Amino acid sequence: MSSMVSLARQVDLVFKQISKELVHLSSGLIFIHIRNNEIGKFGVRHDPIETINGDLNDSGKGLSAEQIRAFRNMAIESLKHKHWTHGEIQYEFALRKNLLTTSVVFESNYNMANLLSQ
Repeated sequence: MSSMVSLARQVDLVFKQISKELVHLSSGLIFIHIRNNEIGKFGVRHDPIETINGDLNDSGKGLSAEQIRAFRNMAIESLKHKHWTHGEIQYEFALRKNLLTTSVVFESNYNMANLLSQ
């Protein structure tokens, strides 16, 4: 992806790519790997099958289009708190009583070889 594309626009593209998956998920974690403020690998970690008292409960009910839009907006807005160029962002989400809850974790990565070569 070209560095001419803002990170916010790249996150928007990630959400467009995974939205077809999110409509089937009630919880999970979106991960985005970033190097030089460019997204490389991204995806969704999830286990869409829940158990209640040991019984499998696959409701098949995932995020609505409105919930995905709100989630995407939160993800883009959260970038204002990122102050590094290399790392990973994790957006965790869950539907609880049909309400979407989200959280974000930023992880910065550094390379010792870069420090020693200066």
